[in-house]
Amino acid sequence: MFRALRPVLARPSAAVRTCVLLVLLAATGIAILELVREQTGTPGFFVGLGLALLPVAPLMAAFRWLGRAAPAPWPQLLFCFGWGACTAALIAILANNFATEWIAAATADPSGADHLGSIAIAPVVEESAKAAALLLVFVFRRGHFTGPADGFVAAGFTATGFAFTENILYLGNAFVQDLADGTGVLDSVTAATFFVRIVLSPFAHPLFTVLTGLGFGAAAVSTRRSRRVCLPLLGLAPAMGLHALWNGSSRFGDHGFYVMYVCVMVPLFGLLVWLAVRIRDRRLRAVAGELAQYAAAGWLAPAEVPALASMPARSLARALARRSGGRAAGRAVARYEADAAALALLRNRARRGGPLREADFAGRERELLHRLWQRRATAGPALARAAVLEELLPPWFDPLRPAVAADVPEPRREERGAEPRGPLRPEPSLRRPDPWTPATPAGPSSIRPCVLPGGDGVR
Repeated sequence: MFRALRPVLARPSAAVRTCVLLVLLAATGIAILELVREQTGTPGFFVGLGLALLPVAPLMAAFRWLGRAAPAPWPQLLFCFGWGACTAALIAILANNFATEWIAAATADPSGADHLGSIAIAPVVEESAKAAALLLVFVFRRGHFTGPADGFVAAGFTATGFAFTENILYLGNAFVQDLADGTGVLDSVTAATFFVRIVLSPFAHPLFTVLTGLGFGAAAVSTRRSRRVCLPLLGLAPAMGLHALWNGSSRFGDHGFYVMYVCVMVPLFGLLVWLAVRIRDRRLRAVAGELAQYAAAGWLAPAEVPALASMPARSLARALARRSGGRAAGRAVARYEADAAALALLRNRARRGGPLREADFAGRERELLHRLWQRRATAGPALARAAVLEELLPPWFDPLRPAVAADVPEPRREERGAEPRGPLRPEPSLRRPDPWTPATPAGPSSIRPCVLPGGDGVR
């Protein structure tokens, strides 16, 4: 009995983990809001809150755009944002205040303690607190953490949440100071703080944490255990270093901040934007290449593949579906697009890493194929129509021409083009198959795992 309970006790269920995280986020959210309100006062809190909200939506939209090729679930992204805004911010405030007070008491130099804390303590504490969210997603949501793009997006949402709370504190304190001094709006500390933190550098915290996210993303596609441990640390180290350099820029003279901004931050921001676009395009090419195998086997119409590899065509397909079938049809097409992208990236990752890298490839593939089959009647025509309207098909292309795949078994003839007939259950007599051995799936009786080129699966 105890042996049977050991796995349950060792690894809590998804529902238990979700409840624990929600309670943690709620508790830290209440605590950080009350702490910030005490430091800024109620008027300063609401002024800071209103001003700090301004860059949140554009930053979230930018990071969401990067991940649209294979979108992560919104609950996961909101968890990252909430962790950054609540848990990481609370850890950072408490740890930074404690360290600064301890240094000031030990050295009897409050000014020097603030300086040392901002350069040596704050970057380490803040970047580590934000990295904890990425670690949780990396460990417990590996199916949605498939490469650098996912690390980029998760890090961006986490850092956006952290910067949001930090901006409330800075702007609220500035507003309280201006009220006490009776300063005019244009000459106020609030206006200067808003210009520096909201206009000039809203991307500062995301820029630091994205380096950590890229480390986790590289670890997600690595086949060696040592690299999966070292790569996130190699991303965290430059994030801390850049953060420390940014915090210490004001100590480099009257123009140190602007020199740092122009010579380091702006070029690095441009480099990461270029890298983000390149990662997105590379992911779309992977989606096109892998889905072509499934289309050749009959799981997708040939015209769907270029549409699924084009973000404008995907958007147009959803619009066409909503126009003809309402919101439910639009949601079905969106889910079909997300599942198709996830299937393509799963196969691409397994083909590169081998059976040891994707031990549950067969089960996950069967699940995604079954979900695609259920929505194919709605999504297929919309995607094919979008491919035609976006002129993604060459003039000689015949969407009805059958193709032959070398390594992907095709559906049985009677099931091609058939509409879903409700949920299908596996036969009770089936044994649990080896992950890379094709076996009768839990979906339509024709769905079989795709044997990867050069893999160890049984053909």
